[in-house]
Amino acid sequence: MTTEIDELRERYRQEREKRLRDDGLAQYVAFEGDFEEFDRDPWVEPGFERGAITEEVTAVIVGGGFAGMLTAVELTRLGIRDFRIVEKAGDFGGTWYWNRYPGCMCDVESYSYMPLLEETDYMPAEKYASASEIFEHCRRIGNHFDLYPHALFQTEIENAAWDDDERRWHITTTRGDRLTARFFVTAGGILHKAKLPGIPGIQDFAGRSFHTARWDYDFTGGAPREPMDKLADMRVGVIGTGATAVQVVPQLARTAKEVYVFQRTPSAVGVRNNGPTDEEWFRSLEPGWQAERMKNFTQAVTGEKPEQDLVQDGWTDVLWDATNETVETEAEREELERLDFEVMAKLRARVDDVVDDPETAEKLKPWYGKHCKRVCFHDDYLAAFNEPNVHLVDTDGVGVREVSPAGPVVDGVTYPLDLLIFASGFEVTTPLAQRLGFDPVGRSGRPLSERWHDGAHTLHGVLSADFPNMMIISTVQAGFGTNFVHFLSESAKHVAALVDTCLREGIEAIEATPEAEDEWLAVLHDVAMGLAHYSASCTPGYYNSEGARTSQGARNLVYPGSLLHYAGYLERWREAGDMAGTVVARSD
Repeated sequence: MTTEIDELRERYRQEREKRLRDDGLAQYVAFEGDFEEFDRDPWVEPGFERGAITEEVTAVIVGGGFAGMLTAVELTRLGIRDFRIVEKAGDFGGTWYWNRYPGCMCDVESYSYMPLLEETDYMPAEKYASASEIFEHCRRIGNHFDLYPHALFQTEIENAAWDDDERRWHITTTRGDRLTARFFVTAGGILHKAKLPGIPGIQDFAGRSFHTARWDYDFTGGAPREPMDKLADMRVGVIGTGATAVQVVPQLARTAKEVYVFQRTPSAVGVRNNGPTDEEWFRSLEPGWQAERMKNFTQAVTGEKPEQDLVQDGWTDVLWDATNETVETEAEREELERLDFEVMAKLRARVDDVVDDPETAEKLKPWYGKHCKRVCFHDDYLAAFNEPNVHLVDTDGVGVREVSPAGPVVDGVTYPLDLLIFASGFEVTTPLAQRLGFDPVGRSGRPLSERWHDGAHTLHGVLSADFPNMMIISTVQAGFGTNFVHFLSESAKHVAALVDTCLREGIEAIEATPEAEDEWLAVLHDVAMGLAHYSASCTPGYYNSEGARTSQGARNLVYPGSLLHYAGYLERWREAGDMAGTVVARSD
């Protein structure tokens, strides 16, 4: 067994080394400047106009996805209703507004993921909800809590600046709005800003191209849950093999003449096993069931091993043992390593069971630890490579480095395409101002990008010195979890409680102290140090900022422990009631 483990360690090392790049996050480009054409919203009619608004409110919330909506709901529960939600898209939904690609579903079960099911009295149709069902649920939440009158859709922030004399934020938008707010909440979400691989030549491609978050059904035909009837004579390429591609490729395989999947790193793909909701079971659930289920799921996938696994799916099976946790002895570390190897071996064995061609199967096998990348679950992705029209183009860890007018070029071979699809995901740990699309200006006219030039400076990932009353909902220096909505729920609760406390106690301004920011960073580093040994074997990805080794990367880390532990920090801080680590200015 020792020899086998040594061989696996070496294989993991080799696969990681192939994929290391000096450019890190810089290998991707945003939908701006030369790439602005990729950012067209396909879901709204052009020519939308409305009159500009000038008003003063308690809070302006940036973002109409789950982060912004949950913040608005929590404020509503506290009796705070004078807020505005500024959202670039044409409706609520965030990620689920943009992601309407064929086959799109959530990989976390709907009963834990879709928030406010009890409050809206909604029963998901299936265990794993489709994107269209989740989008409709976002609209349901918007109607149930009367959020629509507060929303400014198809609108972006141009400038946001703090006035220290007035103790207010002054905000202008692309629609000419002039908003004055006591509190400014940046709730851009986790998966908000799509990114493109900065491959030389992608703008020269002569065919049609788009990102999966901007799917063009006018070109492909069909709809999110209908066959793409215009692809029958087309050659289609997909760059990216993460969670998005795992869902898209089977749909393309059913309709396109030829499908080419360009792979840098294969995903680990387990069984999804979706099915309809048992209505009798759902109606039997006792009040408070969803909060309990969300917590139970988080415990199950972070190694906290609840007495009962309420969800019992691929996630809780694969992640039941936290094989990346800190242990005291070498023997314990080796035992965790063995457990990790066994889980990944099962996932690799599934490839052999499903994929007919041994050479293709070998290239689809993931060689990294189970905590290195988000595991995928799908019943049709691997089987798609048995279809004669689906071709895997494995780049042996290098990725596509050139796109010609005809199509991608790999190892000197050009793959002519009619359609090139980028399944390249969203920005997660890039600088906040970059993801927001504007640069907040704090005290003394200092922009956030300047104060954070070496990475984030926050208390709990929420408050920052020199930016009074600005509250951040982001994974950077904050929590993270398999169920993103659980994290967003905890963050929204914390932000709303902060606003409420300030209003009740006459606090005009609140911000973190630099000393508290440093102390929080030390907490993050202390927890991260325990995971350093495990992370050293991981291939680059958004979990580790594409392997970036920069000062920004050292500060822009996510709280690496359990989401429940992070939520505990927030809860204890609120319960203490002394606003530790902040400077407050009270009304005279």
